[in-house]
Amino acid sequence: QVQLVESGGGLVQAGGSLRLSCAASGRSFSEYVMGWFRQAPGKEREFVAAVSRSARSTYYADSVKGRFTISRDNAKNTVRLQMNSLKLEDTAVYYCAASRTYYGDSYLKYDYWGQGTQVTVSS
Repeated sequence: QVQLVESGGGLVQAGGSLRLSCAASGRSFSEYVMGWFRQAPGKEREFVAAVSRSARSTYYADSVKGRFTISRDNAKNTVRLQMNSLKLEDTAVYYCAASRTYYGDSYLKYDYWGQGTQVTVSS
């Protein structure tokens, strides 16, 4: 099992930047694909980005491509999401997730989740 704790959310103006972090417990962090998802009020949880176990491969939703960067540090059991050029529509609760076997954008196939961190983008 792995426990995930997100941090770094907050209030930012449109066009600004935030960096989210997700700290994972356990000794097998490098065995998990890691992903970021988000959920806005009244909407379904949606995929943001994923990174492979080795960090050699990353995958982004079209809505964030070119603005967000996912990275991981297996030595520190950490995955990060650098968010630049933030837009009003990026406002959501952001969740870190882990999967032992799946590398993709379906939230149904991720096994472990953090509690979420709120990101609010203001005009």
